[in-house]
Amino acid sequence: MAKNIVKQDEDIKKKSNFEITIRLFKYMKPYKFKVFIVILLMIFVMACNIANPYLLKTAIDKYIAGDDLKGLLKIGIFMVGINLIAMFASRIRIKSMASISNNILLTIRHELYSHIQKLSFQFFDSRPVGKILARVIGDINSLQELFTNSVTSFIPELLTLICVTIVMFSMNYKLALSAIVILPFLALSMFFIETVSRKRWQVFRTKRSSVNAFTHEEFSGIRVVQSFTFEEKKSKAFVELVKEMMGAFMKAVKLGDLFWPLIEFSSGIGIVLVYWYSVKLIDKGNITVGTLVAFTSYIGMFWRPIMNISNFYNSLITNFAAAERVFEILDTKPDIVSIHDAVKMPRIKGNVEFKNVTFSYEDGGVVLDDVSFKVNSGETIALVGPTGAGKTTIVNLISRFYDAQRGEVLIDGKNVKDVDIESLRSQMGIMLQDTFLFSTTIMENIRYGKLDASDEEVIAAAKAVGAHEFIMKLENGYHTEVNERGSRLSVGQRQLISFARALLSNPRILILDEATSNIDTFTERIVQRGIKKLLYGRTSFVIAHRLSTIRDADRIMVVDGGKIIEEGTHDELLRCKGLYYDLYMTQYRFLSEGA
Repeated sequence: MAKNIVKQDEDIKKKSNFEITIRLFKYMKPYKFKVFIVILLMIFVMACNIANPYLLKTAIDKYIAGDDLKGLLKIGIFMVGINLIAMFASRIRIKSMASISNNILLTIRHELYSHIQKLSFQFFDSRPVGKILARVIGDINSLQELFTNSVTSFIPELLTLICVTIVMFSMNYKLALSAIVILPFLALSMFFIETVSRKRWQVFRTKRSSVNAFTHEEFSGIRVVQSFTFEEKKSKAFVELVKEMMGAFMKAVKLGDLFWPLIEFSSGIGIVLVYWYSVKLIDKGNITVGTLVAFTSYIGMFWRPIMNISNFYNSLITNFAAAERVFEILDTKPDIVSIHDAVKMPRIKGNVEFKNVTFSYEDGGVVLDDVSFKVNSGETIALVGPTGAGKTTIVNLISRFYDAQRGEVLIDGKNVKDVDIESLRSQMGIMLQDTFLFSTTIMENIRYGKLDASDEEVIAAAKAVGAHEFIMKLENGYHTEVNERGSRLSVGQRQLISFARALLSNPRILILDEATSNIDTFTERIVQRGIKKLLYGRTSFVIAHRLSTIRDADRIMVVDGGKIIEEGTHDELLRCKGLYYDLYMTQYRFLSEGA
């Protein structure tokens, strides 16, 4: 799996052409009747095109040679009629296939999006968001041409090629052989180009993914970039990435552009051989002028589908790299899933127990080492300790965002691995230090905690946590639109909205991970009342570095080095004069000196 580094190229597992083709065309199965109709229309159009040279031969050899003006007029009207019908049929089949292709892309995009939502934090920890977006948007868009051309170009052109070849051999097998003698050379050349070209397109898409990831990261952190005047440095890095992407693109395109010259060269050689040989046959009286004219038309019809099929093949090579990238994520199995016979989690009472839990991240050392504790329903547990001690990991295991390598995490006596994930998480409220708000109104952001909540319930939740007053001062009150991530609001205001959202969801287990760290002292006093209401009647886990905010916790667990080294109330831990005492006194002295 790729590392979470923007500039590092992704390592995509190569799949065979056959495997990708079969998998892609399975998406056409729901539209098989519509595709069948499209194919029938294409067969009709193809039959009309193939009939034209033969009708022309008949007109020359029979009606012109026989001076039959009436017969010539009839065949002319007939040719105009069938070609008009063929034109409308072709228009209908192109529109129909475009609609089918768009629906297929919608299906694949939705399948990919839904699948990514099910993947665990481990997946998102290992790759930048921009590289994921590149799969969902750019790579899937690249498949549209493939689906459209596969039916509207490849199938009719292949059928045309087969039919034209049969007609040519039936007319004169010697002329037919002279026309196709160059095909083995063309096939070998195309095979060589395909082998090298696909690798180059894979490199290009990987480079483009890195550019997307870099751009996403750059604009997400634009405040940091501008604050430290990093614009020029970032611009240079962007230019370097774009140069690498364009270099990879040019290498792929230059090789891909050899397809057309090869086809044109082979076509020219074939036509020269046919004319050279046909002159001898005409001199000997073995063929008529009409036959030569018709055969010349069929030669064009023979090489045109080869050109179009080659173009489709070139497109296939280009887009196989995109398909591989999409399937690479679809084939990534979620680490955290509900077991086959998982039961629905009943209404949680709030008893939590860790039994000899050991956990480590994929690319790191042991974070939790044989941790055991019990929490009773309704208790408020504070987790404190140095950064990286394992506090957040504990609450992530309770929510089952990760699974412990050893030991058990129990809620009301049930192992979290044995219950349905959705029924477990739907009864939990999680608030993080980095509060996320969506690009919609404040009302809708709070209602995210309970989608069927009335406006009155939303306002009541906001009042309970002290958010109502500042919301009403905004231009449109609760209907004020917030920007992406809530950038129009202060950090403290965003956290107050998150408190209201959490209260509205009425969780059975509440997790506050540094949720008050960015609130100023004045706002903290206001929100403490809301926090007490949030904590009342439910099991709560509070992670805080500001120790003054957790003095009233029922129990404080001090985590260090992956173990719980101290446990007790605020007063009890101060009397022990251990790590908690040192942390508390350090903060007290710091605040006193600052004062």
